[in-house]
Amino acid sequence: MTVEGFTQKDFDVFKIEGLEPRMDALKQLIRPKFEALGEELSPTLSSITGDEIFTHVAKHARRKVNPPNDTWVAFAANKRGYKKLPHFQVGLFETHLFVWFAMIYEAPAKGEFAENLLKNPQKWMKDLPEDFVWSIDHMKPDAIKQSDLSLEEFTSMLERLRDVKKAELLCGINIDRNDPILEDGEALVKRIEQTYQSLLPLYKEAQHASVPS
Repeated sequence: MTVEGFTQKDFDVFKIEGLEPRMDALKQLIRPKFEALGEELSPTLSSITGDEIFTHVAKHARRKVNPPNDTWVAFAANKRGYKKLPHFQVGLFETHLFVWFAMIYEAPAKGEFAENLLKNPQKWMKDLPEDFVWSIDHMKPDAIKQSDLSLEEFTSMLERLRDVKKAELLCGINIDRNDPILEDGEALVKRIEQTYQSLLPLYKEAQHASVPS
């Protein structure tokens, strides 16, 4: 399956009013592209992580009234689900495409993962590219640039992840909707793969925290 890339029409889906009309557009326009990304990226992720990685395209099944403001495909080492595990995401808000490593609030190992990163927070800041961004809420488009993040702020994010039940931590890149790379499927896949390669140490640390001792 060929990865087509994303167009302005794809991002404009989030301007459609009403749950059913927006969901219909997501199913017709976005879901096939996510499925194609899954076929392309799952084998690569399985190879670099050493885990069998499965694709999970967001269905937004719990929504009854409000239409989603974003959508995504997730990749995790479990066929049945991803939310309780360290995982990778590719998704869209109206303004940009995001490529994440994610530990969201359902993950029971997020406290131990945060504790492990707190042993040497400087290392994790130093080892990641400066154009990467951090998020503490997967439901919001806001993110903090790595280059703008102080050690104190990063430490605070990790302490929050450890101590607050609903806390989350995501790291990766945002690509503006007007960036021409988004329409070049092959180039986009390469950029995503490069990003996940850079995020692999975070994933490995999270997987280590997730394995019962």
